[in-house]
Amino acid sequence: MSGWARKVFWKEVAIQQGEDGFAVLLDGRPLCTPAKARLALPSRALAELVAAEWREQEGNLRPEAMPATRSANAAIDKVRGQKGEVAALVAAYGETDLLCYRATAPDALRARQDAAWDPLLSWAGDRYGVRWQVIEGVMPAPQPPETLAVLGAQVASFSAFELTAFHDLVAMTGSLVIGLAAAEKAGALDELWRASRIDEDWQAEQWGCDEEAEQTAALKRRAFEDAARFFAACRE
Repeated sequence: MSGWARKVFWKEVAIQQGEDGFAVLLDGRPLCTPAKARLALPSRALAELVAAEWREQEGNLRPEAMPATRSANAAIDKVRGQKGEVAALVAAYGETDLLCYRATAPDALRARQDAAWDPLLSWAGDRYGVRWQVIEGVMPAPQPPETLAVLGAQVASFSAFELTAFHDLVAMTGSLVIGLAAAEKAGALDELWRASRIDEDWQAEQWGCDEEAEQTAALKRRAFEDAARFFAACRE
């Protein structure tokens, strides 16, 4: 059956452990991905996250309210078959990591960046034994090759499910370092999100808020938080 039937037709959602992982059952029938693969999840915690989304559905299915299911489908149908390419794409964010590019002016913005970003770079340096090149301005500058190699290997070590979530942690913030900190629970999600929005928040303070930009930021924040929950559930 398709995991994206249009109307709710089941009465019971259950979880069953098998040799290939944990399945989510609708009235005893296992969910499948859009590509018809078995939706086998690597941990009971992740299966519970997916099952909870199906239990909460009423009337017509609302895919937008099922981020864990979408990510699980993507991990199986898309990421698993091209894991190396996805890992390289995500690791490439380290080449121009947001935290390494500082404002030349005004001083108040630069101070805000330094206060939020220096501790995160220090954490990553200590955690992975790497060093960073911090640049003033926006012109790209190369990071140490050994830093990129170490962090690239770390990203490549993630499972397909972890990598799916990690992609969103990095893409929503523009920072490989913030993504790693969120994955390793090295900081509160709210603080990590605010660290990724320093430049945008500064602009809003100076020129006022833009409603469309605020809506986009809210969607990104929700995706960031959903990805963090998904990643954590993979490891529980």
